[in-house]
Amino acid sequence: MDCIRESLPYAWSVIERLAKELDTTGVPSAQNLEVPPDDASWGELFRLVGSDAMRRAVQRRFGVRMAFQNCCRVGLFRLDATKEDEEFISPRARLLNQDPSLVNC
Repeated sequence: MDCIRESLPYAWSVIERLAKELDTTGVPSAQNLEVPPDDASWGELFRLVGSDAMRRAVQRRFGVRMAFQNCCRVGLFRLDATKEDEEFISPRARLLNQDPSLVNC
């Protein structure tokens, strides 16, 4: 975990923030809607979610499922939030996320 946290500080901060949101609110899912501030931050998110090993490690660490939608939209889901997870990764949700008027990606 230290390696991920230190080498991908922006991505780690996004995941940590979403995990805290899940813990404090009790909602079934938390999603990142913030646009990364620069190309390096975009790259960190891509590397984290694109790596099976890192993604699985982070999921185990926080006790969640992680999903990634298109560009910068990362979602964390409680393990029992199957419906919300399926809706997030559905073709419809992914197509809607392509519309620049809905999400600035």
